[in-house]
Amino acid sequence: MRYEGPIYRPPSEARSLLVQATVGCPHNRCTFCLVYKNTRFKVRPVQEIKEDLEEAARLEGSRVRTLFFPAGNTIAMPTSGLAEICRHARSLFPNLTRITVYGSAQFIVKKGDRELRLLAEAGLRRIHVGWESGDNEILAAIKKGATREVHAEASRLLREVGLELNAYVMLGIGGQEKTACHARETAALVNEAPPTVLRLRTFVPKVNTPLLEEVMARRFAMLRPHQVLAETAALLEGITAPVWVESDHYTNYVNVSGSLPEDRNKMLAVLKKALTRPESDFRPFFIGTE
Repeated sequence: MRYEGPIYRPPSEARSLLVQATVGCPHNRCTFCLVYKNTRFKVRPVQEIKEDLEEAARLEGSRVRTLFFPAGNTIAMPTSGLAEICRHARSLFPNLTRITVYGSAQFIVKKGDRELRLLAEAGLRRIHVGWESGDNEILAAIKKGATREVHAEASRLLREVGLELNAYVMLGIGGQEKTACHARETAALVNEAPPTVLRLRTFVPKVNTPLLEEVMARRFAMLRPHQVLAETAALLEGITAPVWVESDHYTNYVNVSGSLPEDRNKMLAVLKKALTRPESDFRPFFIGTE
């Protein structure tokens, strides 16, 4: 098995086989992200990927049930190659139930309906997409590379071809100035373009990133723990579309999960109880290194 550069996977892929298909991220401009800053994006040769899959099949065989193809934006890989390695994986692992990649909305939209259908037919099942926010001013400020409209279009395309969308929202990414807009506009995006799963993360400034410089220069006012909890509550209150919510990350002050709208009151009760605790009870400010 061959790996190059940083290899990251979502918590929900903890039990997945990781076979690297791409290196780095083709966008690589988000002001909050440090992961691929020193890594140039490239697609690994398809034959090498297939050889790694074959090695994994010899070692793991029938034990492999889910497969994740890193790195940071594998949906940007040429469709023919990505479809080929998906088909090859399905031929090698008899109990494989899911193949997953990371993918930014702008690259999903660039694929279009025809190519996404080809990938779904080849066996791709789920795409993890960083929405971060539904507010266009925030998206522009963090250089996300996609607008709210692009996020919505990507969601529509994935839904039409039967691919699961796990969308990630970053609590606190608008700072104190934009917290209300962030919650309101993100809820509106969820209502317009419901993902299969909405996953919550809390903004933590990372080393060697432009946004950390903004924080340290006091040009970006981070939310305090209670403010993050209040923003989370506002987001959940604003979502009317049916969606499953997961909050399963070390950055979060409190983790809430459930199905909206059915579990809304239960989730809000957890947040309300947390708001009665002093802020000193929660994890302290820290600067992330990964």
